[in-house]
Parts: sequence; C-alpha cells; structure tokens
Amino acid sequence: MTKELLGLSKEELLSEIMSIGEKPFRAKQLWQWIYFRGETNFDNMSNLSKDLRIKLKEHYTITRPKIVDEQISIDKTHKWLLEFADGQRIETVYIPEDDRGAVCVSTQVGCAVGCTFCHTGSQKITRNLTAGEIVAQFMIARDAYKEWPSPTNETRYLSNIVVMGMGEPLHNKDEVFKALKILSDGSGVAISKRRITLSTSGIVPNIEAVASELGVKLAISLHAPTNEKRSEIMPINNRYKIEDILEACQKYQAIMGMSRMITFEYLMLKDFNDSIEDAKILVALMKKYKLGAKFNLIPFNPWPGCKYQPSSNNKVHAFSKFLESAGYEAPIRVARGQDILAACGQLKSKKTSEF
Repeated sequence: MTKELLGLSKEELLSEIMSIGEKPFRAKQLWQWIYFRGETNFDNMSNLSKDLRIKLKEHYTITRPKIVDEQISIDKTHKWLLEFADGQRIETVYIPEDDRGAVCVSTQVGCAVGCTFCHTGSQKITRNLTAGEIVAQFMIARDAYKEWPSPTNETRYLSNIVVMGMGEPLHNKDEVFKALKILSDGSGVAISKRRITLSTSGIVPNIEAVASELGVKLAISLHAPTNEKRSEIMPINNRYKIEDILEACQKYQAIMGMSRMITFEYLMLKDFNDSIEDAKILVALMKKYKLGAKFNLIPFNPWPGCKYQPSSNNKVHAFSKFLESAGYEAPIRVARGQDILAACGQLKSKKTSEF
C-alpha cells in the first residue's frame, strides 16, 4: 500500500526518504518538486535518479482530490466541488481581483458550530480534513491557473489564502496549522503569512496559538454585539462568550503587535443586528478591550431554507459610517459568486446533481 506525500511536513518527508535508504538532500529536492513546481508525477522529477523514482512510485503517491464539478460565476469567482478518497466532498473557492486573488479553503466536511445563518452549518459535521486535503485545495487552484512553479508575490494571482470555507478551523487545529505551515514555507508554495487569514467563530483556547504557533492574520466571526443576540444565531457563544473571545484577542495582539489588526466579520441581518445602537455597543467593546481592530461588514447572502434577510443598503452604509466615525475601518464586502452559491456562508457539500 502506498503512502500519500502531500501534507507531510519537512521533517516527515525527510523521515520517509531516509526510511527507503536515500540521503537527506533528496527530501529537499522532493519538497521543491511537490510544493514549488506542483509536480505529481515522479517520472518528471528530472534531478532524481531513475532508481529513486522507481522506489518512490512503489511506496508513495502525490494525488489531488477528484474534481467532481466546478463553476465560474459571472464575476469570475471560481468554485470547485472536490471529492476525497473516502468519497467525502467539500467546496473550495477562488475569488479573483484585478491583480491578485484569494483561495478560500475548507477545513472540515460539514461543521459542528451550527450558525443558523450559514449554509454549511445546516450540514452536520462528518470529519476533519487532513493537512494534505487542506493543502490540496490550494494546489487544485494553482493547477487551474497554471501558477507553477511558485511565482513571486509581484506576479502571482493566487496571492492570498483565507481559511473560512466549510468548517471551524480551530476545531481541527493540528491539521490546519500543519497545512498552513506547509503553504507558507518559503521554499515551496511560499504564501506570506501576512497574506493568510484564519477565520474562527471564537474557539477561545486556540486563538492565542494562531499568533504563537502560526503568525498569520486573525479574523473573528462576531456577527452580533451582545451575548444574547450572538447566542441566538451562533450556539458556540453559549460556550465562549464575547468577553472571553476579546480577551483571547488581546493575547493574540500582545504577541503579534497592535499593528496587526484583527478583523471582526459582521454579517448584516435585517432588523436583527444592523441598528446604530448595535454599532455603538461594538465600538464600546473595542474601546474597553483596547484592540487594534477593523470590521468587515458582510451583506447577507440568502440560501434556500434560511429565514434571515439582508439589511438594506441604507442601513449597511449608515452602520459603516458610524464605525468609521469612531475610528475603525469598516468596509462593506462586495458579495462575490452569489449566482453559483460561492459567497460567504453559502458553501456546502453537495451531490453532483445539486451543484
């Protein structure tokens, strides 16, 4: 039985190479083939000896998940439905801009958090993804846009990674952290840590580690200014209150520095969390905890069966203006990929016929 190499750390790859009687420098060469050049065929690894390539084919594989289906929105947002070896499926999205773009990766099949506004939350958790399955999502996007070998930051279009697809990343901490360390390694895929954002619903015990172990950007899915309202739409708040989350954010910022702003994701729901009074409470919280923060105001993207409605444009703009008048950046996110259900909160595993 062969072993999958995608998702192994440098140390694990070295161990595998030595286990088949090869010298350590071969691990570095193999790493560069896998992560710098995106190669999956051992026969194409021209600086490896023929004997080594034969051994690698006997013992290992470098695979991508199966692309069950894919869609491209009228705004060029690109969504893949991917299937892993056990038949489980997830969705991955690439959101392009004029000279760059972000790959939104999933970390679980389903999600245990159960946010009532989120399409993924309506699907029960099945399992965590492995580091290799998380890394493979970015590789699929790189394959599609032919960005191999790894380009420089000045020329790459797949420039950012946002860990805010299906699942709660900090419920799968070990595999997510391992994957992001691979993706940010300078000798491979080489995505800068400043261009990686991990978004969490607020798993308090693991927030500080986003700074101490990873050093990537942090986004908090807040979506409400009070515990009462947040618990109504995010059951996880019954375990981790807003105050606990903000204290954890203080610890993150103590490590990363105040210049590393924390983004608070805020979904604008009609007549629920979109009043100026709600905005005032948010400002008071930020000032109380002395956080370097900015807000990302998200227009709600409806999905079949959801009871919520989007706030009016007037309310969203008034909310943004108030936060900005208090000294906080509060851009309004432009909804992308709505026509293919690829926008925030719309991802869900599907059968091909539902895609």
